[in-house]
Amino acid sequence: MAYDSILYLFIFLPAVLLAYQLAPMRHRYKVLLLASYVFFLSISGKLLVYLLFSTLSIHHTGLWLSSCKKDYGLKEPDWDDKKALKSACSKKQRRILWFGIGLQLGILLLLKYSGFFCENMNLLLKAASFPKLLPEMKFALPIGISFYTLQAVSYLIDVYYEKIEADDHLGRLALYLSFFPAIMEGPICRYSQTAAVLHQGRPLEYKNVTFGIQRMLWGLFKKLVIADRLNMLAETVFGNPGQYSGIPILVAAVLYTFQLYADFSGCIDMTIGTGEMFGIIIPENFRQPFFSKTASEFWRRWHITLGTWLKDYVFYPISLTRFAKKLGKSSRAKFGKHMGQVLASSIALFGVWICNGLWHGTGWNYIFFGMYYFVLIMLGNLSEPLVQKITDLLKIDRRNTLYRGFQTLKMLPIIFTGELFFRADSLKSGLLMFRSIFTGFSWSAATDGSLLKLGLSLQDFTAVLFGFLVVYAVGVIHEKGISIRGKISGWNLFARWGFLYAAILTVIILGAYGDGYLPAKLIYAGF
Repeated sequence: MAYDSILYLFIFLPAVLLAYQLAPMRHRYKVLLLASYVFFLSISGKLLVYLLFSTLSIHHTGLWLSSCKKDYGLKEPDWDDKKALKSACSKKQRRILWFGIGLQLGILLLLKYSGFFCENMNLLLKAASFPKLLPEMKFALPIGISFYTLQAVSYLIDVYYEKIEADDHLGRLALYLSFFPAIMEGPICRYSQTAAVLHQGRPLEYKNVTFGIQRMLWGLFKKLVIADRLNMLAETVFGNPGQYSGIPILVAAVLYTFQLYADFSGCIDMTIGTGEMFGIIIPENFRQPFFSKTASEFWRRWHITLGTWLKDYVFYPISLTRFAKKLGKSSRAKFGKHMGQVLASSIALFGVWICNGLWHGTGWNYIFFGMYYFVLIMLGNLSEPLVQKITDLLKIDRRNTLYRGFQTLKMLPIIFTGELFFRADSLKSGLLMFRSIFTGFSWSAATDGSLLKLGLSLQDFTAVLFGFLVVYAVGVIHEKGISIRGKISGWNLFARWGFLYAAILTVIILGAYGDGYLPAKLIYAGF
């Protein structure tokens, strides 16, 4: 039951909205919780037990962290004992925290990564002439495990650092972890962002429902018109990397990048739109990423909630370790302030990008993808003073529209290259495809009709181009800080409904479905 399915759009979601509105306010969170578990069961069945275990374990661990501090506080120590008691309390809390985090990450590592680890260990043993020792285990993965695990870990860490209080209401915590619009592809919400409002049971309002429908319709446009039309081409080329070279590979890398964006951001639009119907603000996950001027900026605009999670719970903790501080101090003394800061942050940055790569999947191409952006960001940080000197010498205003446009265009091939390796079936396939762009390049492939043999007709390319232009135009408007929905809400009734019907007809007419099409499964649901 994907978010773009008829079952979800025309049966499940309307039924949940109706039941939610009819239920007394104090019971509405129960409607959402039941709907979330039904949604989960419809896709992952009995694997719901993993989600239930994560919910119960963080509920208990959070209360354990809280009660630990209260127990020490009740002792009312003398001044001389306060320091010892505080130290004992901190040590116990750290043990509890690591126990709780270990449970959450342990399940994720076992289910998602144990097969990859065992496979590569056996290859190493074989290379060293040892017999195969480790069984290559494969487990069924419940939907959203990578997403709700990070939410569970963030909850425990925030309780530990007293950013939030441990929640004694199991139902509220369960709904935070399982809310059905976000369970499949995120975004990764923090407890402080959504838990309280999910539990409040606000009544449905006309504005929220209509705005939510508009946002969902925008997501459907991106998913059906762009992502699903491009899926056949991506499957054809990436599924047979040795049969293509030059322009077909280049076109596939570019169009897959847009497919991924349309699929993932379209799903997030549907998620945010669904939440908006219930009066729940779900955090944005994209902010016009193709307008980025640097690799760092790209990741501040793409999959925003994953980036902020890794920054808060990986980058900063590593940066504050004794080793990192010592390295920073010695680096600044030896290499100067800027170079020292960059080198000091490199350890934390490496941790972020190895986690980013592995979070996306179990394959060396994903690890390469993470290291690719680690190197790019490091080079960008290291070269910043040199770039500043050159632009100053040439009297180039870096805020100039032309210069900013050049930076944006420069980023596009960098993004396309990264996504080529991201989509490739393996690192070996990715390297083969990347090399074949140059070794087998011929302009004739652009004019001899070869591109029309990759699964897309001329009509498909025309529909996709139209979709690109619409998405680009909307992006430009949003970059200027203009709210399109806000503008539409100021139109008269006839104009508003006319626009809505026109948008629905556009999706119906241009959407890719029926015979001859291979609708893409929600891509990030696989992570």
